[in-house]
Amino acid sequence: MSERFDFTERYAKGDTPWDSGRPSTELLGALDGGKLKGKTALEIGCGTGLNAIELATRGFRVTAVDPVEQPLKIARARARDAKVTVDFRVADFLKDDLGGPYDVLFDRGVYHVLRRIDLEGFQKAIERVTRPGSLWLSLSGNANEKESEEGPPVVTEEEIRAELSPLFDILDLHEFRFDTNKGDFRPLAWSVLAQRKKLT
Repeated sequence: MSERFDFTERYAKGDTPWDSGRPSTELLGALDGGKLKGKTALEIGCGTGLNAIELATRGFRVTAVDPVEQPLKIARARARDAKVTVDFRVADFLKDDLGGPYDVLFDRGVYHVLRRIDLEGFQKAIERVTRPGSLWLSLSGNANEKESEEGPPVVTEEEIRAELSPLFDILDLHEFRFDTNKGDFRPLAWSVLAQRKKLT
């Protein structure tokens, strides 16, 4: 895995521009708009836990996973302070049994990384943790803006549609800019709300 995707090293260095210090604006918008319905939620790549805690605050029973232990220590402390329960786990999304299926999935910047490492494995993992009707809000780098070393991996709209369509219907796909902790650095992104196809 390239240094860019070595998240243990990046957390150790404090090189985590994605850790904005607040829940994702896109997640808040989807929740406020009533677009994410259900009782159980899985966050993939939860980092320091703010999005998972927001989901728990809204009444979801939340499992939140990250491959790196360091941010989960912060996440667990934050959950205690917020007086909510979140099942934070160190886990490899591609390999580990994460339970489920879940009503809602959320990832901020995981799909755009794992699709480059093992797209087929990622698709199988998503299938394992969802059922027909499950909702998935995914935030990824947008290829309409040139990829940079500082910014996230990018993906085209056509790639998103091709890679999600075997299992999911895309309910909404729009552009936005990522929240970060680096001032005016806000990379262009895609917000994708998808629903696992229902059995016919």
